[in-house]
Amino acid sequence: MKFSRRETLAMGLGAAAIGFMPFRVNASADDAIAAFTGGAEMGEGGITLTAPEIAENGNTVPISVDAPGAAAILVIATGNPTPGVAEFKFGELAGSQSASTRIRLAGTQDVLAIAKMADGSFAKASSTVKVTIGGCGG
Repeated sequence: MKFSRRETLAMGLGAAAIGFMPFRVNASADDAIAAFTGGAEMGEGGITLTAPEIAENGNTVPISVDAPGAAAILVIATGNPTPGVAEFKFGELAGSQSASTRIRLAGTQDVLAIAKMADGSFAKASSTVKVTIGGCGG
């Protein structure tokens, strides 16, 4: 396959232009929070996040969240490449506004839970989870 000088120059300039274009591979935790809250202030209390202090295996870390009166709950792992872990939505007829799941953590980090209450306010809770290798606790 032969390329003319003009075609080679065009391909080189195209590759250089793509190299200078800004792009984002992963959204940050702040971006995920801003998208969920719309920039509104968050209060403390009204939501309970239960997570272990030490996780022997970062692949399956059990967590649970409980926020009576919440319309939605967002769970974020601040140190993960993709911080948004889970979002739970509750309808008007939901028996309780709680959920539990297992999440994957890339290492020791903070886990945040943000609840959007039915009145439009936001509440947050956080917990630091230390991920150990081999379960030695150190």
